[in-house]
Amino acid sequence: MSQHKSILMVVTSHDAIDREHPTGLWFEEFSVPYTLFRNQGYAITVASPKGGDAPIDPRSLEEYEATAANEAARAALKGTRRLDSNLRVADFDAAFFCGGHGTMFDLPDNADVQRWVAEFVQADKVLASVCHGPACLVGASLGDGTPVVKGRKVTSFTDQEERAVELDRHMPFLLESRLRELGAEFLPAANWQDNVVVDGNLVTGQNPQSSANAARAVIRLLSA
Repeated sequence: MSQHKSILMVVTSHDAIDREHPTGLWFEEFSVPYTLFRNQGYAITVASPKGGDAPIDPRSLEEYEATAANEAARAALKGTRRLDSNLRVADFDAAFFCGGHGTMFDLPDNADVQRWVAEFVQADKVLASVCHGPACLVGASLGDGTPVVKGRKVTSFTDQEERAVELDRHMPFLLESRLRELGAEFLPAANWQDNVVVDGNLVTGQNPQSSANAARAVIRLLSA
C-alpha cells in the first residue's frame, strides 16, 4: 500500500540570516528523507512559504557528492509549490518539515504553516519535522488556543547545539527554549547524536544526523 501514500515535504524560502550568514535549507535534511520516501513509492509534493526554487545553505553542500539520489533531490527543490490554500491537507497522508536555519525566520509566524500544522494535528495525520523544522510547531494552536505542542514529547536542534555552531545570538529565538515555554516535554540527546522522538503521529528529529531515522519513523507510521 505504500506506493499509494502521498507526502508533503516543506522547506524554507528564507536565504539569509544577515549579510555574513547565508542560510536556507540544510540539504541532508531534505535529500535523505526524500530519497527514502521515493524508495517507498510515495507521491511527493515539495512546498515552501514563497514557492519557487528553494535556497540551500551553502555550508550543507560542502561535502556534496553528485550521486543520482542527491541530484534528484536537488532537482526536486526547483520550482517548489507555494504552501497556501491551493494545497489541501485532505490530499496528503503525511507532512515532513525539513530544517535549516532559514526555517526559524519564515515558518513560525506564517499563517499557512500554522493552519497546516493545526489541521494535521487535529486530523491525527503523520506530522514530522527535523532539526530546525520543528519551528513549524511554535506558532500553531488548536481550536481552543492551546499550543499544538503542549504536553507532547518533542525534540529539535537544541540550545546547546545552537551555541556550539555560534549562531544562537543570530536567531530570533532559541527553538528548544520556545518549545519548552509552550509546554512541550522536550527530550534532547547529546550534541550531534541521532535522536528521534515519536509521540503518536508527531515525529521530531534533533539534528541532521536524525534525518534518516525521522523519515523511517514516518514510513513505519504510514505502514501501520
